[in-house]
Amino acid sequence: MTKYTKDEQALIWLCACTELEPRERAELLRVAGAPAALFERFEFFYEKTFGRECPCKELEDRKRDLGGFLREAEEKGYFAVTVLSRDYPDGLKAAFPPLVLFGAGRRELLQEELFCIVGSRITPPWAEKFGMDIAQKLSSRFAVVTGLAEGGDLAAVRGALLSGKLVCVLPCGLDECYPAAHAAIKEEVRRVGLLLSEYPFREKTKKYSFHARNRILAGLCRGVLVLSAGEKSGALLTANAALEYGRDVFAVPYNPGISRGVGCNELLKKGAYVCTCAQDIFDCYGILPEEEKAAALTADEEKLYNVLHSEGELHAAVLAERAGIPVYEAAALLASLELKGLVVKAGGNRYGCVK
Repeated sequence: MTKYTKDEQALIWLCACTELEPRERAELLRVAGAPAALFERFEFFYEKTFGRECPCKELEDRKRDLGGFLREAEEKGYFAVTVLSRDYPDGLKAAFPPLVLFGAGRRELLQEELFCIVGSRITPPWAEKFGMDIAQKLSSRFAVVTGLAEGGDLAAVRGALLSGKLVCVLPCGLDECYPAAHAAIKEEVRRVGLLLSEYPFREKTKKYSFHARNRILAGLCRGVLVLSAGEKSGALLTANAALEYGRDVFAVPYNPGISRGVGCNELLKKGAYVCTCAQDIFDCYGILPEEEKAAALTADEEKLYNVLHSEGELHAAVLAERAGIPVYEAAALLASLELKGLVVKAGGNRYGCVK
């Protein structure tokens, strides 16, 4: 069984076996002075702090609750990292840190340099492809941190999954999954990477959970990249928290008038770094580029790619006409360019250039 100090056990009990709010926990700890003291004399410190009768159980009941919780965690392969643990992420300590993070998977990833990638649930296909590509490249130097939502989060997950340098922060307990449709992806992340949550195992997602989760995403990481963000996107909450904590914020630029990019463009106006490739992020941290082998193209593939590269997003028929290639041939060529990671289908038989 994982060994925890008495103070760590007290923090785990406080977060997993009581229904106190984070600020109530913090105030109790301030008054008690030490977590173990709070655990031993909880009734005394509760009444002293809040001036009302303590709703919690007696000491022996508290010990039983804690013992049962720790046994269950061990059986499920879960662990707890407290603010007193050696490997508690330093970045979170600068914010209003969760007293405990519950985890499943590769705990050692907490000691990696961490970089966050987020985006709105409805992210344009080209931005999803860009996010996958950039997450894959960033995972050569960072552990990529994100959520499990559709759109930008899922793009980051798919890009970093192969490397295993991936941390997903959940807005619910480790037993739960939000969205439920991503249960298989969640288990794959647990197998190769790391799942984190500040909530007890069976706690379901609540409305306020996303704001709290976004705070953790921002605090964990050296920087945050926003792939897409509408005017009121949750990705903007993560970016704003990152700015509050003094982290670097990067954003993908969008053409004017595209609703899914309004938030990104606003961040850029406020001083966020422009990101059009992974090297933009690496340059910020003095990381030299690695030589990348260009994909081999046929003459006709090159014609299509060059037109798309200069024109931007186009319908397949228009693209074929401008490249001087029959439409029936262009379809197969575009499929080949997709496989090579150079173009992405944007819906309505339109294509966009990725690189």
